[in-house]
Amino acid sequence: MKAILNKLFEQQRLSKEEAKAILIEIASEKFNNSQIASFLTVFLMRPVTVDELSGFREALLELSVKTDLSDFNTIDLCGTGGDGKDTFNISTLTSFIVAGTGNKVAKHGNYSASSVSGSSNMLEFLGYKFTNDEDTLKGQIDKANICFLHAPLFHPAMKAVGPVRRELGMKTFFNMLGPLVNPSNPQNQMVGVFNLEVARVYNYLLQETTQNYGIVHSLDGYDEISLTSGFKLFTKNNEQIVTPESLGLRRLRQSEIFGGNSVKEAAKIFVSIIAGKGTEAQNNVVLANAAFALKILDDNKSFETAFEEAKDSLFGLKAKDSLSKLVK
Repeated sequence: MKAILNKLFEQQRLSKEEAKAILIEIASEKFNNSQIASFLTVFLMRPVTVDELSGFREALLELSVKTDLSDFNTIDLCGTGGDGKDTFNISTLTSFIVAGTGNKVAKHGNYSASSVSGSSNMLEFLGYKFTNDEDTLKGQIDKANICFLHAPLFHPAMKAVGPVRRELGMKTFFNMLGPLVNPSNPQNQMVGVFNLEVARVYNYLLQETTQNYGIVHSLDGYDEISLTSGFKLFTKNNEQIVTPESLGLRRLRQSEIFGGNSVKEAAKIFVSIIAGKGTEAQNNVVLANAAFALKILDDNKSFETAFEEAKDSLFGLKAKDSLSKLVK
């Protein structure tokens, strides 16, 4: 680690192979928390390169608990987190809306590192029991159209850095890695990122895969489609800026999508929205995100058609039914 830290402190970059090797060593708990904190801090002070992120990603996937869900055509919907915006659980709600349309969702998630409530905090609060048993997960996708892969159960490598990440309380490159290391390797992905630089790095990485994907970044800093500003959308063949107005939707104030000050408050908002009782602003945010997820699954689908399908899932309580079946 000392040699790697010296190299990084001299403002050098790691090769893909070096990045992979050092993360495998970190995962084996070779280093103390101070060394790990120093390593993470380097990437708070300068952007991670494509080679570095690619090496970190390969290490985590190599060390992960493998889960074969290839019987299903699945999509993962998640954000990097770390945007500091404290919204309600938009990507988790979006996942249930997509599941309610009959599509299969393999959502990868974790406890929040920097906000009030991550997807794991929310699902645990609602009574979901985390598992990495493949047959159980397949059964959940079969019955509820959705399963949840709680990252710590699939990425033992994360255990070594968990306490340091919590103590730092800031976004690290692990926030960037989360959406890239779904152990079930879904065929489709919609991922939100906290800045444009990360969006471009993701785009380089995901272009090398066979996945259908969409990468979104709201231009005022959200790691999802927030409708508080325009957002940049990257897909395999295109990139564009989309505004709320171009979708026929009202531009929102940040306060309208606030997620509460505790997991309990966040859960109250979550339950209200999935029961079809959200505010217009809350509903439109999750419906817009779900519509773009449905467009990733079917590129020929118009936004208007996808938005109506999402509305039918939410207000027809099909999303709520997926949640009920999953928690059972």
